[in-house]
This record gives sequence, structure tokens and C-alpha cells, in this order.
Amino acid sequence: MNIEELERLIANDENVHLELKKTTGELKDGMHTACAFLNGAGGWLVFGVAPKSLKILGQEVTDNTQREIAQALSGLEPAVSIDIQYIDVPDRLGCQVIAMYFEAFVWGTAPYTYHGSPYYKVESTTKLMPRNMFEERLRANKPNYYAWERQSADDITIDDMDEKLIRGAIRLGVEKNRMPATALTEPLSDVLRKLELMNDGVPNNAAAALFSTKLRGYTQMQLRLARFRGINKIEFIDNQRVEGNFFQLLDAGMAFFLKHLNMSGKIVGFRREENMEVPAEALREALTNCLCHRQFEKYNLTPSIAIYDDRIEIENPGVLPPQLNTETIKQSHSSYPYNPIMAEVLYRTTFLESWGSGAFRIMEACKAQNAPEPKWSINGGFICVTFVRPVTDPMKTPVGMQLGLNLNQVRTKYEPSTNQVKDLILAVSEDYLSTGEMMKTCGLKSRLRFRTTYILPALDEGAIERKYPDIPNHPRQQYRLTEQAIEWKRGQKKSL
Repeated sequence: MNIEELERLIANDENVHLELKKTTGELKDGMHTACAFLNGAGGWLVFGVAPKSLKILGQEVTDNTQREIAQALSGLEPAVSIDIQYIDVPDRLGCQVIAMYFEAFVWGTAPYTYHGSPYYKVESTTKLMPRNMFEERLRANKPNYYAWERQSADDITIDDMDEKLIRGAIRLGVEKNRMPATALTEPLSDVLRKLELMNDGVPNNAAAALFSTKLRGYTQMQLRLARFRGINKIEFIDNQRVEGNFFQLLDAGMAFFLKHLNMSGKIVGFRREENMEVPAEALREALTNCLCHRQFEKYNLTPSIAIYDDRIEIENPGVLPPQLNTETIKQSHSSYPYNPIMAEVLYRTTFLESWGSGAFRIMEACKAQNAPEPKWSINGGFICVTFVRPVTDPMKTPVGMQLGLNLNQVRTKYEPSTNQVKDLILAVSEDYLSTGEMMKTCGLKSRLRFRTTYILPALDEGAIERKYPDIPNHPRQQYRLTEQAIEWKRGQKKSL
């Protein structure tokens, strides 16, 4: 580097890639910055330039100066080899600027420390690296040593593995050519060993999380499930906490979706196809990712599903890979599994893909059903995927409306689908009534049961209609019989 190149380098002042020091009297602070450069995007450390005025001053460089620099650089771990440049300053005889360039950090290599402390850059400021960031880099550098999934499981043996579940998963892998057919007949211990689920004959944590029937003490293997009334967490409609292995939690989560989300009907040809209001494929993929890619070492944190009137949130303890953010995850990207052993097993048994396509397939499933695109966010150490629920429920649109038929064509064929809907039609009048008034008329006390077995089915088949159809959760919502229900009711009275 010559003086002209130096002038161009410092022209834009200090930034994330440039630190200026007046003299090597600030060598210690300079090494903090050097460590930060090595842990970040790289940059220049320059001695002999006034930081505020950007005036090139230089300094006298003696043998002692060079020894001090070498001694300071030796405090960096891992050791680095730095090309130190000395640039003569015109009109200042015997003065030189000292410039050093530090390469950018490469993910997967060991993080750097200076005298045992790691540093990183936040814009032009050098700071101590947070512990979680440092540990994440250590883990990426030595996954075999630090990964929770690779550690031997506590008090769990091969007899605690669910062999039926394992054999069923293997069969799926063989059918999709992701596993050899010989895996179907191999001893269980050999299968687990080849899947890297054993440490010296003992199941590891990955094996326990995936297939164990004994998970006492594994507080990580839980899933919180909640259905809230409204759009906040003030009032529960349903609140559960389930525990089990990966597959048990996946099944419990999907069952919870089926319990609380509405189904929509669509006529294809002469058939009625049922779809969940948010695509089941998208929810399943998001929940699979949630359970597979979570940070299991955070034993006191639990993944969760929260269903509100307007949205669904699936959260898991963790962070996005450094290569991704909440927007780039939606784009084509490589796969960066947090728990690679579990991810590989789930890939080979067809429950997961290995090409970083999870977010893309979630969005494609939503697009195919004309559902809004989900959003990814980071919230207090949790990764959250949010799905928007329809403002108006497709399931509550009468089939005749979906067919585009005149209602008169449908009325003559109407027959209530359940005894509960029949009782509701016979009990209520043609005037608008609140939920409480209808419950009183029907002689029922459980609001949840009344909603799920009376109101929702009646809305689904067009037996009742809302006073505020565009705002299903209106605080003063009321219901009345539709024309087809009134006509059916009159027919019942005539037959008596």
C-alpha cells in the first residue's frame, strides 16, 4: 500500500471495515478491534492516523515497536499470520503509518479471542461478543463435541426404543429409495448405528428424541398447545401440554390443528373436496421444522402452537442460521440443519427434505390454496412462523353458494346433517339471537360444546347465518335461521 491508496482507504472515515488509531500506544484497543475483524467481515487496522481529523501523522517505528506489535498479535487465538505494511509519510521524515488487514470470519472455523475474550463489530463499535453467539460458533466449529443430539442419552437403552415406530419409518424410507431394502431386516442396533443414533452401543439424544418411549427427565420433549379467544393471550378456549418423542409430538400438533381449524368445501367435478382453512401440508412442514431444528440444549424452553381468531403461530426455541434472515429464508438456499443427525434420519424416512426447501414448500402449499403467505420472525430467542387465518370462514359458505346455484335449487334438497343441527333449527326462531340466547333455548350450558356441535355445523351447511358475516368474531354477533332452514322447519311441522 502506498500513501495514495491509504488516503483513499481512510477517506470514508471509520466504519465496520476500518479502525484508525493515532499511535501504537493504543495497541491493546487495536487488538480488540483486530479480534472483532477476524470474527466478522474483516477489515483494516491502521496506526498513525488521527481518527477525528483523518490527518495522516505516522509515527516512529523502532525495533521495539515491531516487537510490541508481534507480542500483541500473539494474544490472538487461534494464531494468525498478518502481513504488516509500513507506509512512509511524505514531509514527516522517519514517520510511518502501520497498516494491517485481517481476513473475514469463515463460518465453521473457530471463533477468535484476544487474551481469552472474543470481540465483534457492531457498525464501527467494537464490543465483547455475547456468550450465545460465541457458543454457537464453537458448536459450528466442533459439532461432534458440543452438539446435544450427539451426546449419549441419560438412562435410556436400546430396549427403550419404539421398534415398531422405527421399522415403520424405515419402510417409508425404503419405499422412497432413501434407504436400502436390507434395512428392513437388519437388527435394530445395526440400523440405529448406521443412522448415527448410537454411541458405543448406547442410544444418543437424537435417538431418544426421535424414537424413545421413555423420556422422563427430557423436559425438551414437550409441546404447548393453545387456542385463544380473540387475538391475544388473555382467554383460553383450549390449553394443553403434551410430551413424547418427535413423532408423538407431530401427531399431537396436527390433531390440535384438526380440532380447532375449520374445513372448507370445494366442488371439483361432482365431488366435494375438503381442505383445512390453512393448508395442512404447510402446517405439517412448519411443525416438522419446529420440532427438528429447535435448540434442544435450551431444556427449559418449549416449542408451541398458538391458534388465535386471526392467525396461527408455531414457535420453537432457536435462531436462524447466520447465512439466513427472515426474508432470505423464503428464497432458494442451502440446508443448514441445527441438528444434522435428526435431520438426516427424518430425510431418509421421508419426513423432511434435505435441500433447504422447507420454507419454499410451505409457501407453495399456501399459494396452491390461495392462502396468504406466512411470515417468519425472531421473538425473544424463538423462531416464529405465522399463518394468517381467513377473515371469513370458507367452511361456513353453503355448498349451494360454492356451486354458484340459485338458492331455490338447493332449498328443496336440504336436510340437516346431524340431530344437533335439527334440534337447533327446531328450537330457535327466525329472529336474530345471541349465542347465549340460543343456548338457553336449546337448554345447554357448555359454550364450547354448543359452538362445535351446533353453531359451526349449522353455519357450514347454511342452516343459520350471521348478523355480521364479514366479522365472525363481532362482540355483538347474532344468528338467525336461513330460508332453507325455515322451509325445512315448516315441512317438519306439516308432517306432525
